[in-house]
Amino acid sequence: MIVDDSAVVRGLESRMLSEDPNITVVASVSNGQLAVQALERHDIEVIVLDIEMPVLDGLSALPKLLARNPNLKIIMASTLTLRNAEISLQALQAGAADYVPKPVASREITGESEFKRDLVAKVRALGAAHRRESRFRRGGAAPAPATPTRARGGAPAAPTARAPGQARPAATPTLRPAPTVVLRRPPRVQEAIDVIAIGSSTGGPQALFTVLGGLKAAGGVRQPVLITQHMPATFTTILAGHISRASGMEAHEAKDGETIVGGHVYVAPGDYHMVVDTKGANRIIRLNQDPPENFCRPAVDPMFRSVARVYGRRVLGVVLTGMGSDGTKGGAMIVEAGGTIVAQDEATSVVWGMPGAIAQAGLCTAVLPVGEIGPYISKIASKR
Repeated sequence: MIVDDSAVVRGLESRMLSEDPNITVVASVSNGQLAVQALERHDIEVIVLDIEMPVLDGLSALPKLLARNPNLKIIMASTLTLRNAEISLQALQAGAADYVPKPVASREITGESEFKRDLVAKVRALGAAHRRESRFRRGGAAPAPATPTRARGGAPAAPTARAPGQARPAATPTLRPAPTVVLRRPPRVQEAIDVIAIGSSTGGPQALFTVLGGLKAAGGVRQPVLITQHMPATFTTILAGHISRASGMEAHEAKDGETIVGGHVYVAPGDYHMVVDTKGANRIIRLNQDPPENFCRPAVDPMFRSVARVYGRRVLGVVLTGMGSDGTKGGAMIVEAGGTIVAQDEATSVVWGMPGAIAQAGLCTAVLPVGEIGPYISKIASKR
């Protein structure tokens, strides 16, 4: 369902989504009150919800929509203003799954634009997540946990061989096959770490607040924390403020050339890759506008590559919920340098793309529910 007070925007978004054979727009309404009423008439999986509307605005409609159907996946749509960015972050904390920034100029919302690519990709990913969760609710079962397999050096464990003529073991009926997670053996002696690098995308702000809130409850960390969240400019400014409150640490958008200080949080600014470099005895932040990676700028892979190069084995990388596989290539470099990777599990991820890719590649020492990642980081970070 498209919810926007502009008939032009509703028409453009509906056409963009309807061009994908896997998406059907079943309703298009002009305000939040009509959206709540439409849930009684339509089977809806995903809602693209505008913020500024008459009668009932998006932020006010959000809890009413989720009360009618808690499994709804809601994407907040707003123009890139500080006010709308703040409202979007509040909506994510209140249960929205994701956001999409609406271009200011109408010409930027037409054709094969970046907006169209993001909108279609997010609707598809969140629709799939809705159907997966709905199947488990109807079956009365929780999502099947990923099957952990231990392998030395990150190599996938070999399948168990059957003797000739031996019958295949009876399979336990499941609603879907569980993905195989290959866990690296943790080092015999855990290396002290000098930096914590976190990558996230769809559902990332909520996950970040949970993880960093867990760190705060555990007394914080002395190491610097670098965060790359797939977000546009303006939004990252607001995100840094929310992170500061959630973590109790000094958090801000990173600035090119600044020295990295322990106990501080550095957020990659929208439209800039954030990497680490050295200057004399100091480690410093470098920002660049090199081409997007994995369709993203900022991207997690450049950050991971740089921390592997500068900090070597004294890196703890964390991959949280998000679409795609950003972070997997850079995560491989962290592991090759001797560092440690932990990923969010499937059951607590809004979209298990990024953490799933790195978990199934055999790069993780642990795959954990989001609520357990903060204590895990604290435990490793406290070692000297």
